[in-house]
Order: sequence, then structure tokens, then C-alpha cells
Amino acid sequence: MGFTSAGLPVGVTFSFLISSPMVDLGSLVLLMSIFGGKVAVLYVILGLVIAVIGGTLLQKLGMERYVEDFIKQAPNVETEGYSMTRTERLQYAKEQLLHTIQKVAPYIFIGVGIGALIHNMIPQQWIETILGSHNPFAVILATVVGVPMYADIFGTIPVAEGLLYKGAGLGTILSFMMAVTTLSLPSMIMLKKAVKPQLLAVFISICVIGIVIVGYFFNGIQHILI
Repeated sequence: MGFTSAGLPVGVTFSFLISSPMVDLGSLVLLMSIFGGKVAVLYVILGLVIAVIGGTLLQKLGMERYVEDFIKQAPNVETEGYSMTRTERLQYAKEQLLHTIQKVAPYIFIGVGIGALIHNMIPQQWIETILGSHNPFAVILATVVGVPMYADIFGTIPVAEGLLYKGAGLGTILSFMMAVTTLSLPSMIMLKKAVKPQLLAVFISICVIGIVIVGYFFNGIQHILI
């Protein structure tokens, strides 16, 4: 809403909507600790590629007309410039750190719990049969399953680790993570309030196609990466 009311193109707004939940510095660090540096860096790069291509396509298709009128007409908020002292900056940084910890901690604990359940309770053969590299539809299935869920990327990483140890394909796991963080049903319901069905459908289609392609790509080079 802020981007649109400020006059930014719809492509820029939706590139942000794709990249913001999918990739950030925190996810890069956690991915490196579990999957290694090559996987983490490649995941971030491909996530940004999806964001850039998705936003560019939406811009080229002229999808601005499918943004709800009340979003376009929202007034800009102007604030006077304010220079913070070093002490104020440190205090602000501390508050932001605590806020971030409080925000992501529940997702991490839930994700660790689900990952532990997968690791200790679900037979490896089930995971390999359903989400293993021998199932040609595993990436599509993981993407579809991930959409109704709602979780932060920090919560999906422990789940991904549990699936990897049980034999799921790397690309299948990463597609699941991308779908959960980018296309979760609650997020799409909120987005529906701001855009018309045509724009929402094109946005979801671009994301799904990009996520599936990335998933099959990672499955294809898994033997090189890990």
C-alpha cells in the first residue's frame, strides 16, 4: 500500500512482495549452516531472479489497472526529517533486535518441533517415495502443499532439514520453503484486499512457475551441491 500510494510502479511493489519473505540475510545464514554455502547463495540468487522477473513481467503486462482504487488513492504520509544521536540509534537498534527475536522465535520453535517429528517419527521410505528425487511430481506436490501453510522462513528451515535427512530431494524441499513463505494462503487473502483477481492470479502463476523451475533445477544438480 505504501509503495503504490507513493507512486512506485506495480513491478517494483511485487518484486518486493516476492523477495521480502523469500530471501533475507537471516535466511542466508541459517541456510548456510544446514545446506552449506553453495546451496544458500544459489537459493538467494534464484529467489532474487524470480522476484526481478516476476516484477518485470507484471510491469510489462500493465497490471497497474488491477490494483484496487482505494490503494491508488491512499494519501502519502510526510514526516519531517529527524537526525538521531548515536545513543538513540543504539537504543533503536536494541529495540529492533528484541522485536525481531520475539517475532521469529515462535516460528523457529514450531519448525524445530515439526522437524524433530519428521526426523524421528515418519519412516524414511515414506518421505523418499513421496518427495524423493524418483518421484517426477515431487516438486509440484511440495509447492502445492506449501501454499496453504503460513510460516516464516525461519520456521521452515528446521522442517527442511528434517525432510533432507529423510531423503527428500533438495529442490523439492526448497520449493516447499519458497511456497510457504511467498504464497501462503493467509498472505494471499490479505493481498486480495488490495488487488483485483486478475492481478492476484497472474502473480500466483508467475511465482508457482518460478518456484517449480527452481525446484527441478536444484534436484538436477543436487549431486553437485551436497
